[in-house]
Amino acid sequence: MESSAKVTLFEDIFEITALNPDGFKFDRVNRLQATGTTFECDLLLDIHSEIYPLQENDRFTLVLASTLHLDGSPADHTNYSPLGAGEPTLADNYEYVMHGRVFDVKYQKDGTVTLAFSYGGLLMRLQGDKKHLNAIRPDQKLFLLLKKD
Repeated sequence: MESSAKVTLFEDIFEITALNPDGFKFDRVNRLQATGTTFECDLLLDIHSEIYPLQENDRFTLVLASTLHLDGSPADHTNYSPLGAGEPTLADNYEYVMHGRVFDVKYQKDGTVTLAFSYGGLLMRLQGDKKHLNAIRPDQKLFLLLKKD
């Protein structure tokens, strides 16, 4: 069993600096460009804009977690089975949750790391100081959780 300290791999509050910064717009998907307020990480994140609308200058908390189980027990990443009715999970505290994996990790000489994630075709790039992102590993499966601040 994982310790509960290993559940949350990364957490920060981000402020959206641009929507669809490359000028591309897809039906029901927005690409957010945002900057972390604590660790100053740079984020590009694709979200389903009809399910979870966000605008420029909005702030949101982003958490990357290895499991949704509050006791830290490992998640079954091979298939989805809802947790027991009424059983509390980490997702209860958030408004938007996705499951995906890390597909690329690049380390730069200046101490920064760039992580690339895929959530069923919705992509995320997170770049920042490796000391804040060192709990995330290549090919790791994880959950992304968001809530507006």
